Amino acid sequence: MQEHPLNATPLCDHCRLPVGRLAHPRTLNGTDHWFCCYGCCLAYQVHQGSTEEPEAAQWLIRLGVGAFLAMNIMLFSLLLYADAFSASDPRVSALVPWLLWALATPLLVVLGGPFLQGAWRAGRAGRMTADTLVSVGILAAYLYSGWRVLQGSDQVYFDTVAMVLILFTLGRYLEARGRLQAMRSLAPMLAAERAEVRVSTPIGESVRTVDRIRPGDVVVIEPGECIAVDGEVISGWSECDESIVSGQPELQPKTPGDAVHAGSLNGSGRLRVRASVFGNQTRWIRISRLVREALGRKSLLGETVDRVAGYFLPLVLTLAVATFLFWASRSGLDTALLASLSVLVVACPCALGLAGPLASSLGIGCAAQRGVLIRGAGVLERLGRLRGIAFDKTGTLTLGKPRVMALRVHDCNETRLLSIASSLSLGSKHPAARAVVTHAAALEIRADAAEGIRVRPGAGAIGRVGSVEAAIGSRALMVSLGWFLPTALDAIDARNGWTRVYVGWDGRVHGCLALADTPRPEAAGVVSELRARGLDLLLLSGDGPTPVERLAKRLDIPRWHAGLDPEGKAAFIRDWMRQCGSVAMVGDGLNDGPVLAAASVGIAVGGGTDLAKESADLVLPDDGLAMLPWVLDLAREVRRSIRANLVWAFGYNAAALSLAAAGLLQPVLAAALMAGSSLVIVARTLHGRSGAEVAAESPGASRATGTARVSRASGARI
Repeated sequence: MQEHPLNATPLCDHCRLPVGRLAHPRTLNGTDHWFCCYGCCLAYQVHQGSTEEPEAAQWLIRLGVGAFLAMNIMLFSLLLYADAFSASDPRVSALVPWLLWALATPLLVVLGGPFLQGAWRAGRAGRMTADTLVSVGILAAYLYSGWRVLQGSDQVYFDTVAMVLILFTLGRYLEARGRLQAMRSLAPMLAAERAEVRVSTPIGESVRTVDRIRPGDVVVIEPGECIAVDGEVISGWSECDESIVSGQPELQPKTPGDAVHAGSLNGSGRLRVRASVFGNQTRWIRISRLVREALGRKSLLGETVDRVAGYFLPLVLTLAVATFLFWASRSGLDTALLASLSVLVVACPCALGLAGPLASSLGIGCAAQRGVLIRGAGVLERLGRLRGIAFDKTGTLTLGKPRVMALRVHDCNETRLLSIASSLSLGSKHPAARAVVTHAAALEIRADAAEGIRVRPGAGAIGRVGSVEAAIGSRALMVSLGWFLPTALDAIDARNGWTRVYVGWDGRVHGCLALADTPRPEAAGVVSELRARGLDLLLLSGDGPTPVERLAKRLDIPRWHAGLDPEGKAAFIRDWMRQCGSVAMVGDGLNDGPVLAAASVGIAVGGGTDLAKESADLVLPDDGLAMLPWVLDLAREVRRSIRANLVWAFGYNAAALSLAAAGLLQPVLAAALMAGSSLVIVARTLHGRSGAEVAAESPGASRATGTARVSRASGARI
């Protein structure tokens, strides 16, 4: 948050009054704002925020107002149960139930409104959800209590209504808050939908929002600006950083005729670009929308609760009617109403409002303490039921720092070959290019940067070195150029499984460098730990078959596939998901964006590109591969905790239903048992958190100590 200029008087962005010394700065929708108080901040989020900000703010406001009303209801109810008004004026005692009714009515509107609306929508669609279960319980307690007030009785249960609504509203707020935090972490990415661009027209330049761009519009990109459209350069020259889109770390030269992509960053030149697609249909915006949709989807827990409620509610209603008829024929109408009300109240599983959100929030917090970013509770739930994990090769299971192991030349000397290869590789951040430059520098071979370099992502680079047109890259690149490739150069890695990089000029390939990348020290341990957890493992790579097979055998990965481009990896993952079920993809970010988004759970390491991190559901810290088994154990513990909470909640309620139907449970006791169920679940979930924190802080959980010790430290409960 940037400080406001000292020579200006900041005004509240909501009420437009001076903020004073108690200014409340906040970043919303990717923009800095100033507010005079937290109330104005909440009001601004409700009216001006993105989809997630108003939702979280509204639940917080509802919770605050509801808590004030609920505290008063609980206080007067306690005094009423304790018969504290018996010694006072009888007129005061008679007014207390009316006061409780007056407090419970706005509480029902403020806190119960969303649940009643949800139950109404589900009913119109012919479904029963958790909202239906909550609505039946609170309406039964509210209407019965109102009827008793009209009869002049003080046997009212408005405190039950307050307790149910407060617990469920707290759970909804925790869910909304989690989605908001995940969305704020993606704010720079999602800001692409609100970007403004300069459009060149015959009468001059005008500023438009990106959603008004049409194919054929000419957009002016100034130096240092983020490119907001997909299109083709028609004039100008620059270098663009496309790492966030393509995964290629080196700057890409842009001249007339070259394609540019939304999300990339322009360099020092001014470009005029003709848009090729509508401004709201760029690849970058499509990814942004996919992320927003993913965050807005109901979690697996929510779907499970709704399914269970669809079967549970008819049974509860049937039991309530049967209870009423049974006791009406034996003990009168009042006893029958109390017994059936107890059935409806105790059937409302308040614990479900906290069970999932609390366990998931604690799991996400535990992971965050160790530098692991998890984007939402649904990620932990999906991660906990994985059937398989696929790995990228370079930079994920290997160090991403290859070395030149061998060199073979044809019709030239090694010095000439390394000089040209180093010239083409200078300035590139690709691991293979850095390896070539490092090797040439170690031999004190001088090289000048090549001119007019044109990068072929995943293949190599072409440029002019001195007076010759030269190229460095894969065999496929040389074949596409039509250059003669001596067969003797192909045998350089026949036995060692090294990766070949060809160098050529003047229409011929003159040499080949063999590169070898070292597996990460922790990779074998991670693979072993994951196999011990019953997961199917797979290695996917764009390298040739020999080095991929060699690494797979070294790490004991049974299945591997080589020569896959990013789209091929994504297609393979989708096919594997149809066969295996829920699978994860682990990548370092170089061209891994599409495949990470395609997997059930995309996992990026901290050193990856921005696109990989934005496409991933889970981001590990730098050199955090060894933490993967621990994260998997954490997710499984969260899932087990949620399932145990569900079993406890419904089992607890089933036992209480039996007591209520037998007439042994008054509504006030039913409410107490219902609250007790919530307290037990909260207590066992918080107890699990303490164990997880011990594991997170224990020396054995340090990623520097290796995977085996990590796994032993990860057995904590959540």
